[in-house]
Amino acid sequence: MNYPFWNVPHIGSGWVIGLIAIFHVMISHFAVGGGLYLPLAERKALREGRQEWLDIIRGHSKFFLVLTGVFGAVSGVGIWFAIGLTNPEATSTLIHNFVFGWAIEWVFFMVELSTAAVYYYTWNRVSAELHLKIGWLYAVASLFTLVIINGILTFMLTPGDAWLAVAGTGHEASRFWQAFFNPTYWPSLFLRMAVCTSLAGIWALVTCSRIDGTQKPKLKTGLVRWSAKWLVPSFVAMPLLLGWYLWQVPESQRALLSFGMTTIGTGAFTQVTRTVLIIVMTSATIVGVVYFFAWRSPTEFSFSHALAVLLLGLVATASGEYSREMLRKPFVIGRHMFSNGVRERDMARFNAEGYLTHSPWITTNAPALARGEIMFRGECMACHTTDGYRPMKRLLAGRDREAIGNLLGMLHDYKPDSPYHAFMPPLVGTKEEIAALGDYLATLSQPAVAPDTAPAKPALARR
Repeated sequence: MNYPFWNVPHIGSGWVIGLIAIFHVMISHFAVGGGLYLPLAERKALREGRQEWLDIIRGHSKFFLVLTGVFGAVSGVGIWFAIGLTNPEATSTLIHNFVFGWAIEWVFFMVELSTAAVYYYTWNRVSAELHLKIGWLYAVASLFTLVIINGILTFMLTPGDAWLAVAGTGHEASRFWQAFFNPTYWPSLFLRMAVCTSLAGIWALVTCSRIDGTQKPKLKTGLVRWSAKWLVPSFVAMPLLLGWYLWQVPESQRALLSFGMTTIGTGAFTQVTRTVLIIVMTSATIVGVVYFFAWRSPTEFSFSHALAVLLLGLVATASGEYSREMLRKPFVIGRHMFSNGVRERDMARFNAEGYLTHSPWITTNAPALARGEIMFRGECMACHTTDGYRPMKRLLAGRDREAIGNLLGMLHDYKPDSPYHAFMPPLVGTKEEIAALGDYLATLSQPAVAPDTAPAKPALARR
């Protein structure tokens, strides 16, 4: 409650992060995979004396520089702004715990941006051997950015017992390495590397598809087929890596996926199950399209075919990131901080002293509806909106004040057998605060009334 609330109408603040992150992951993982693709393709062309390959690779390196250096960097900054506004408590934890990790990552990121520019602008200006070394330097720098970011991302799902043992004591930084190399670190790293190589091949196919297959059939056949091979290792290894990753995910988080799998026959899919099935279907479709259109008929592989593969890759990537986010529910940092920013260790204190007690955003003598709205913003708006994504007006439609009170009581008790326990954070606060929240939610569940008969909405108290 130390921070203001970021109210994004209709889509909610979480989807602002999601929309930016989906495109950022497509580009940032290409930055890693493409960093391997370029020097390997250049080395192959030099060894085999394929000058025509070098001309295409040079054009691809320009596309690579613009996409990763401009759009990738801007979307990365956008994610920082979004997470800082959406969940400042979690962002603060990540910054304080991994401050030196972030600093190291930024060093590699600066090397990555610099070498990407140098690599493109030194084509035919330095020796082939030196130019190739620049490409390899970029590849190493980009790989290390993934190595560092992966540790911080996986920490949010599985911070590990060693870090959790000191969480809240002020000594969290003493468990930096245990938190960094957490249980899901290695499977996630190899899984992301597989995605990187796949995206390197997919983005390369976009460039290769623009080669005129009629005038340059040999060139297009060679590059299209060589690019298509980049998808093979990752798609073969990905099921094994995904299984390894899920094996390291806590059982409480896997429950959402296993429940959906065991109830497919009844149609009771969970959101995680739906997205996992989308990943499987889109991945299989990518393999089919690449084999039948790129591998078997490379000279006829068109730009529209490449865009179709890229779109499928975007869907698979979006589904994968959404699944990873859903596996964390109801936490934003596993077993430490819930998705609404409430720390697990603070539940009892908030229930005894009050959630709004120390809030600078409302006075103690504010009307009940105003206090209820602040409760809604602080504890519910991380996942819900009033009338957009997961809208409270639709979810509470038809419920009277008593039914809403019973629901809030269930969320406040937070018993293990509650149907909401697996994916919703607990509702904390005193009885008076929860009653105020119930009064506010009741105004959302009521049908709209004519403007001339609608009661005046109490203004939020300000200091």
